[in-house]
Amino acid sequence: MLTLIALSASAALAMNIFLPSLPAMAEHFDTEYRVMQLSVALYLGVNAVLQLFVGAISDRIGRRPVLLAGIAIFCLATIGCIFATNIVMFLVFRMCQAAIVTALVLSRAVVRDMVPEAQAASMIGYVTMGMAVAPMVGPAIGGALASVFGWQAGFWALFLIGGLTLWLTWTDLGETAPSRAGTTLRDELRDYPELLKSPRFWGYTLTLGLISGSFFAYLGGAPFVGDQVFGLDQAVFGLFFGAPAIGYFCGNGIAGRFSVQVGINRMVLWGTLINAGGVALNLLVTSIGYGTPYTFFGLMTCIGLGNGMAIPNATSGALSVRPHLAGTASGLSGAMMIGLGAGLSALAGALLTPGSGATPLLWLMVVTGVGAIVTILMVIRREKRLAGAL
Repeated sequence: MLTLIALSASAALAMNIFLPSLPAMAEHFDTEYRVMQLSVALYLGVNAVLQLFVGAISDRIGRRPVLLAGIAIFCLATIGCIFATNIVMFLVFRMCQAAIVTALVLSRAVVRDMVPEAQAASMIGYVTMGMAVAPMVGPAIGGALASVFGWQAGFWALFLIGGLTLWLTWTDLGETAPSRAGTTLRDELRDYPELLKSPRFWGYTLTLGLISGSFFAYLGGAPFVGDQVFGLDQAVFGLFFGAPAIGYFCGNGIAGRFSVQVGINRMVLWGTLINAGGVALNLLVTSIGYGTPYTFFGLMTCIGLGNGMAIPNATSGALSVRPHLAGTASGLSGAMMIGLGAGLSALAGALLTPGSGATPLLWLMVVTGVGAIVTILMVIRREKRLAGAL
């Protein structure tokens, strides 16, 4: 369990530990903020593409070798980011860092290899607490390190964490994938249509993409809001930025404790309602002129709470549509989720301009939050129809 938590935490840290340093990095590489912000969007885009193949490959050759290779590539790419001499070189190595997505995809698949659907939702909730703790402390640590040692310090921290995770995986994690001897990678990729023809798989996956889309939009826009709208320095912004992770940690705890009793669909629905409601309230407060760093970032805890409740359960649902394709399902649903997140992150960066305030970002988050409610209601309706047919 500790190894799985470390895997999910390392993937989360790679996404956000350096965000408080984006304005300083833009100055270092002599480029505009919107170009520097591509370090988030491009990372997420490559992340999404890799997930299309990681799960299928691990279904064929096993979880362990894919995990070890992905973490090793991440460590090498992190060194490249540290010593990059221009923005193009940095962005190339930053995209290579996306190999750490193997840790996120396969930690979920390992859980589904070992336990049935309801228990998987509960266990994924506990495992992804690592994804909550990491964003909670990552930006704060990254901002503090950058203010003292420069922006490279956050990447040195990532390198050390990657090396520790690689050692832990090598020494502790055994192989869990069911044997599929005699299959080829082409056979694995042919399994995609089986998943894509499932309305329930699409429903869970779209719910994952839309509810997490609120958070990814936040990733893309929050550094701008903190710097340009509220004038926060790197260290203070790092503390404020981690607010959603507090909610995510609580939401994961609720998912881990109650998913088996309550049921995954109801947990997902409640999570989407909390997510959309919190963002809508934030938009209202900002629109009437009462927005402050405390209201803006404080209400973002609702995003974390909703995501923490919904993501483990929706993930378990997507992986359980075809249990024998858990790795493929994890990769495919993750690719769609992160791909949508990459687009929303880039869109958030494009919508925010000097003088725009935080309103465009909040509207984008409201739209994606409402979309998540609609898609999980479609899943619930579909399951009721199937139950009635039986």
